[in-house]
Amino acid sequence: MSIGMMIIFSLIVLVAFAVFWFIGAYNTFVRLKALLNEAWSGIDVQLKRRYDLIPNLVETVKGYQIHEKSTLENIAKYRSASMHATGIAEKAAAESGLTQTLKTLFAVAENYPELKANENFSRLQKQLSKLEDEIQLARRYYNGTVRNYNMKVQMFPARIVAAIAGFQEAPFFELSTQAEREVPKISF
Repeated sequence: MSIGMMIIFSLIVLVAFAVFWFIGAYNTFVRLKALLNEAWSGIDVQLKRRYDLIPNLVETVKGYQIHEKSTLENIAKYRSASMHATGIAEKAAAESGLTQTLKTLFAVAENYPELKANENFSRLQKQLSKLEDEIQLARRYYNGTVRNYNMKVQMFPARIVAAIAGFQEAPFFELSTQAEREVPKISF
């Protein structure tokens, strides 16, 4: 075998290796993107369950909390904003406001013994608490999936495939300000 043939054979093997590597890397991105979409769908399902529960909670509280009209209005406003949010960042911002307002609602409910004793309110509060735990788990899964996907997008040489194929980093679903991480302060 001549040297020219060996060079050509080596180039063919090298090109074949590069093509197979590119295909493997591309398929990895497709798999990670599918997991990312699945994770977001999990959050979306839990948020829909919460959206469906909130009107029942608000109706139960309305009769007891005439003085807390702004809290109830804020719940409706943030619920609507979250339901109509299109992007992950927009959804996260609206969800943060809704979560804070719901915390305020339950803090305010502490001042109404009749409301706390109401069986319907108690049941709805427990359901919402359970949903909040499930939303937290779904967010955690989503953010873990985003982490894995983003690491793959950033790592060399897979970064080349990501740039060629148009795979971009995904946003995390997280609280946007320190105030959202703190327990609300209620004063009368």
